[in-house]
Amino acid sequence: MDFSFTEEQEMLRKIARDFLATECPRDSVREMIKDEKGYTAELWKKMAELGWMGLIIPEEYGGIGGSFLDIAALLEEMGRACLPGPFFSSLIGTLAILEAGNEQQKKELLPKIAQGELISTLAVSEPDVGYEVDALQCQAVAEGKEYIIEGTKLFVENAHIADLIICASRSKDSTGHEGITLFLTDARSPYLTCTLIETIAGDKQCQVIFKGVRVPESSILGKPHRDGEYLKRLLQVAAVAKCAEMLGGAQQVMDMTVDFVKERVQFDHPIGSLQAIQHHCANMMIDLEGIRYITYLAAWKVNEGLPFGKEAAIAKAWASEAYRRISDLAHQSHGAIGFCEDHDLPLYSKRAKASEFAFGDAQFQRRFVAQEIGL
Repeated sequence: MDFSFTEEQEMLRKIARDFLATECPRDSVREMIKDEKGYTAELWKKMAELGWMGLIIPEEYGGIGGSFLDIAALLEEMGRACLPGPFFSSLIGTLAILEAGNEQQKKELLPKIAQGELISTLAVSEPDVGYEVDALQCQAVAEGKEYIIEGTKLFVENAHIADLIICASRSKDSTGHEGITLFLTDARSPYLTCTLIETIAGDKQCQVIFKGVRVPESSILGKPHRDGEYLKRLLQVAAVAKCAEMLGGAQQVMDMTVDFVKERVQFDHPIGSLQAIQHHCANMMIDLEGIRYITYLAAWKVNEGLPFGKEAAIAKAWASEAYRRISDLAHQSHGAIGFCEDHDLPLYSKRAKASEFAFGDAQFQRRFVAQEIGL
């Protein structure tokens, strides 16, 4: 099985790496993390001009018509650069519209997304529920030709700057995955309250409270009361995409650690000559390559339209713990300097911890794998 990148994907990776090195250096990353918005309009505009927002959008809707593997390659470079901002969260919204949207919704929304004029995000996780679709409590009650949404969503990424929130809600008196509907909701509705949550990585996660938000029937994405199984698949695709981003971050941590232990001299020898440090770096590489191969296997299956749920869960379970282990060993290898906030390493170790819980942590994913193997 050949997981080599195509010539076009290699070009995309190089352009992305060079662009992000110039336009998104680590000092800029720190400034964006500190800023309430979490990104700059100037950088967002330049990314849109490169066509990144429309990479996976078909040409007929103003995009480039790239593949999911193209997206994975780009996300890996974004993870390497520790890029903040709403690209990832808006990508998941884009995937939802592409898969479940009707023709009118696609024509109205996708060209704006491709131009960087519309930012979307997905609202699924809830208090005491997490990403368990069968247990969602946020409710949508039909009233004439409208629906009224009531409920609380947690960890809605970049909701505070989004134009569109895709909200997963439950029909009244429904249970399990039956009765789940996705709604396109205006992020600026006066009946919607958005509050930033302080997180370890400084990523812009929000609590969103829907207090009688009214939406028309035309805002339904997919099939009314029957989006549960699709939503589960969407979260699995999102998990694979997150793994690609985590892979890039883990690779950067690996690279900076190897460079450091080659240059750091103690007792007249580089510390990389010590067996303990060598074993740390070897274990980091083993974890890193595990992330790489299972992530791209899952991404390839998504791209080819093959069943991918088990591979997605394995990838996210492995990446969630492996990225954290890689960061821990990097800190041990760097010593005290690696804990200084002006050093690059904390940017990645904090991102590793935050990414661990996105779209289900390792424990969540293991439950799914166990079900897949008949347990």
